[in-house]
Amino acid sequence: MKLKGYAGKILTLDLSNSKVKVEDLNEQWATQFSGGSGLGAKYLYEMTDEKTDPLGPENPLIFMTGPFTGTSVPLSGRHAVVSRSPLTNIFGESDVGGTWGAHLKKAGFDGIIITGKSPKPVYLWGIDGKVEIRDASHLLGKDTYEVDPLLKAETHPKAAISAIGQAGENQVLLASIMTDGNDGRAAGRCGLGAVMGSKNLKAIAVYGTQKVEVSHPEEVDRLQKEYGAMIIKNAENFKKYGTAGALSTFEAMGTLPLQNWKYVGRWEESAEKINGFTLSETLLTGRYFCDACILGCGRRVKIDQGPYAGVDGAGPEYETLALLGSNCLIDDLEALCYANELCNRFGLDTISTGGVIGFGMEAFEKGLIDQEDTGGIELRWGKIEALIEMIKMIAQKKGFGEVLGKGVKKASEIIGKNSVEFAPHIKGLELPAHDPRGYNAGATGFATSSRGACHLAGLSHTFERLLKSPEMGIPEPIDRYEVKGKGILAAKSQNLMGMMDSLKLCKFILFGGITITHIVDWYRYVTGKEMSTDDFIKTGERIFNLKRLYNVRLGISRKDDTLPYRHLTFKRIGQGLTPNLPPLGQMLSEYYEYRGWSEDGIPTPQKIEELGI
Repeated sequence: MKLKGYAGKILTLDLSNSKVKVEDLNEQWATQFSGGSGLGAKYLYEMTDEKTDPLGPENPLIFMTGPFTGTSVPLSGRHAVVSRSPLTNIFGESDVGGTWGAHLKKAGFDGIIITGKSPKPVYLWGIDGKVEIRDASHLLGKDTYEVDPLLKAETHPKAAISAIGQAGENQVLLASIMTDGNDGRAAGRCGLGAVMGSKNLKAIAVYGTQKVEVSHPEEVDRLQKEYGAMIIKNAENFKKYGTAGALSTFEAMGTLPLQNWKYVGRWEESAEKINGFTLSETLLTGRYFCDACILGCGRRVKIDQGPYAGVDGAGPEYETLALLGSNCLIDDLEALCYANELCNRFGLDTISTGGVIGFGMEAFEKGLIDQEDTGGIELRWGKIEALIEMIKMIAQKKGFGEVLGKGVKKASEIIGKNSVEFAPHIKGLELPAHDPRGYNAGATGFATSSRGACHLAGLSHTFERLLKSPEMGIPEPIDRYEVKGKGILAAKSQNLMGMMDSLKLCKFILFGGITITHIVDWYRYVTGKEMSTDDFIKTGERIFNLKRLYNVRLGISRKDDTLPYRHLTFKRIGQGLTPNLPPLGQMLSEYYEYRGWSEDGIPTPQKIEELGI
């Protein structure tokens, strides 16, 4: 019997030979790994090995929905993109909202797996089970905001578009895949836009009219109505102020990135200039929603005059304001809205872009590079013109932008000298805007995340501040500077987030009061399959272990589960701040023991057998 909640089909394309094939969904894998990033990881594990070139035709680019995608389950409008990352050379994944995933599902596909390289630029057009490979020569050189209306005109006015900009075409290792035009939803992390560019694939347009069949539609809808008001009330700030609403809170906590993570003291007044409250009071023109969303955290902004006139679309998220803003000591909100739009149009990950430019500014300050290296750009802290020009140079792969476009790890290897000491990355991926010195479980989660520096793979820092989960043995938030139990907390939260990324649920739903018990109820009503809370957690554990096994095959072990030098050795001080340095070794040992891994960070044969991997 066909699994409910799934379309039951996977679209596979070999662009080298223009071959299109529709395969049945592997229901055993779907049951074991749910969907989204879990199922994507299973396909990647089976299709690649340590010899796979991330930018070679053999590396698959996998777009995957989950059983909740396209249903009325709140905040389920998401899909995952999975591949071997050209930035880190290990497991790569990026999660994105918008409407594209729901349209793919309603077009009759749970996912798309793309291999090969087209001899000419192409885009894909899929509608209700039918797929075409079309010429995209006329789209070359165009940014993602330009591509969206052009492809809607060529396909369907309500089609959803995922596209790369010039950064992806140039195979910049920080390139993202952008969705929904100037709503600017991004599969940003791990350079997967470069993988798409390496395949000569400019965009994928989809439109679906088929209804996603669920097992108990009346119960799915009932729960949506029953819990909707609670979610909106509890997560009201996401609705009012977006993700940037917490920027000043994080500054006060000492977890906002400042001056490439080295700033001493507070940045209170500047933080207020760029936070979500100020954005809402000045430039906000409206909100936008992902599919099935009832919060609408997306910010629409518009600038009509001044040097940044013409900005009109997605406003910057917290991560963007922090990495392009405070990390570079820039507190001009209009300039940051412009910088955000540039990154969205070019298709650049704002987290990695801000991280690598901040690193470049410190290298400039220390005299390791000069204006001769940067092409005349005075790459100094707080210099808006330098930020803007470097974004352009990174996307266009020109001058010093080509160096920074390789990411912090590779750029520091090129610059040399002592730059490695202030090159913040984990496993080659730049840090998101949550200082691991401020959360001990967060630090452990950062160090062990499958894709490198990542707060979303575990979101464990939120259980050290706001969230609780009785089902996971977390009745109340745990003090963020406590050490004992933090390795266990990091592992538990990674298992939870692995399931959310695979079922396809926005993590903001947790702030709305939704628990594992609620999610398990939805799973039963969507799929018709029974799942206990223990089954749920075990499935999340299986997903995380599979990703780890993929990385172990590539040489990852305890030696790589670490934090940047600065975050292990340099205390952050300031009024009201606790100068904490995470005792990572102690927490890692606890983490590995709880996971059933060896002290080297390798899943044991017993654990692999237990999980049925």
